[in-house]
Amino acid sequence: MVSQEQRRRQLAREKFLRQQQRRTSARRKANMRNSVIASVLGVVVIGSVALYTTGVLKNDDDKKTNASADVTPSATPSSKAPDPCAKPAAGSIAKETWKKEPAMSIDTSAKYTMKLATTCGDIGIALKTSAAPHTVNSFDFLAGKGFFDHTKCHRLTTNGIYVLQCGDPTGVGSGGPGYTIPDENLKDASLKGNKYPAGTVAMANTGQKHTGGSQFFLVYKDSPLPPSYTPFGTIDAAGLKVLDKIAAAGENTGAGDGAPNATVVINKATVTKS
Repeated sequence: MVSQEQRRRQLAREKFLRQQQRRTSARRKANMRNSVIASVLGVVVIGSVALYTTGVLKNDDDKKTNASADVTPSATPSSKAPDPCAKPAAGSIAKETWKKEPAMSIDTSAKYTMKLATTCGDIGIALKTSAAPHTVNSFDFLAGKGFFDHTKCHRLTTNGIYVLQCGDPTGVGSGGPGYTIPDENLKDASLKGNKYPAGTVAMANTGQKHTGGSQFFLVYKDSPLPPSYTPFGTIDAAGLKVLDKIAAAGENTGAGDGAPNATVVINKATVTKS
């Protein structure tokens, strides 16, 4: 027969075992919970890095400088896609600059077109003469001086906004004609909802008012941008196909903003009165 003392000790052992089982179970659950939390935090951190690198977390100032004349990509080049363009024509870039905007010499009531004969194909542009007379007059002047001939289109964006930027004789995003022209046509009917539609040609600037020079960008896909960049032309269908070919080759950083992999050089720019 089990004595009262033996019974008491047996109950105490059973109670101790139950406590140990509960503690072991609690530790196991805690470890599992911590593992889950660590996994979730890892996903959040990785997701945040991905969002940042694709530009989703960038502020408004970044968006405004996306098409500015003074921004130059500097990331490490990635592997390049095949170059879809031909070799540039022989010739050298003009060195001349001017201190003042050229005097108005175009007929502001007439129609003008600009043709960019590039290594990737011809890009035809119908100019908005009456809506942006200073800009069109400047391009007529510069094209007549051969200012754009043999210059590289130095910047391609393929993420967030979709533009090819050209018009810089230095080829790095810091050059210009020596003068600036006023902003124009910022209330153009095409600029709805802070969007520059595909086919738009607009002036680049430094982010400040009235700082346009010779750099401009060609929009090959609808791009969200504030109406701060003078829209002064519309690209023809053939020109958009050329831009699509350039965009398909990508840019040299792999981050969506850099020098185009395609050899995009303006062999000759001409402005013609229709």
